[in-house]
Amino acid sequence: MCRLMFLIVLLLLLSALPSAAVLPDRDEPVRTIFLIRHGEYEHDSECDEDEGCGLVALGRQQARLVADRLKAMPLEFTSIQASAMTRARQTGAIIASSFPDLELVLHRDIRECTPSTRRQDIMEELEEGEAEACEANLEAAWSRIFVPAAGDTNEYDIVVCHGNVIRWFATRVLEVDRLAWLQMSIANCSLTVVQVRTDGSKKLVAFADSGHIPYSMTTYPGTEAPQ
Repeated sequence: MCRLMFLIVLLLLLSALPSAAVLPDRDEPVRTIFLIRHGEYEHDSECDEDEGCGLVALGRQQARLVADRLKAMPLEFTSIQASAMTRARQTGAIIASSFPDLELVLHRDIRECTPSTRRQDIMEELEEGEAEACEANLEAAWSRIFVPAAGDTNEYDIVVCHGNVIRWFATRVLEVDRLAWLQMSIANCSLTVVQVRTDGSKKLVAFADSGHIPYSMTTYPGTEAPQ
């Protein structure tokens, strides 16, 4: 009798769940986005980030390692794009060389920038309106990239950009406070993977996965490693 009552209560609870809680059909097309932070680069506050501040030797090695990991996946990648900034553009070019059928497309809406954060010391360093302009750019990129697959088959997109950009995207995917992006750290040439279903729902599959890079070659913002 107790077991019967338990089953009845369980069925009533399940019937009360909103339709959004039901997993989508596994046969539906899914867009999977592979977000990659650029490789380690030359740090020079005086250089033009669209012309200089390119990858150092370590950064090029990191880019080749993440390219090898992508190449080893049993997937047919649909597209590859990169930020127009030198370090991301060069990282994208190295990765694209492993996928000769894909054309590397550059976008300025995924350039590095600093959105609003709880860190007052960071906010005090920004010019008036800088954070708002950054967020407007990222909103445009979000609307452009994180959309359901266009056709009837799965799509796999490679997006090479920057640490701040990826961390801000992660807060959007998780639907948490966007001011929390700076609470995460992200390695150079790490993989962050997001899936988008046909109903627009999103899932963070992996964040800042750098398992393809040896520990001695792994770098984070503010750290350096031997070349």
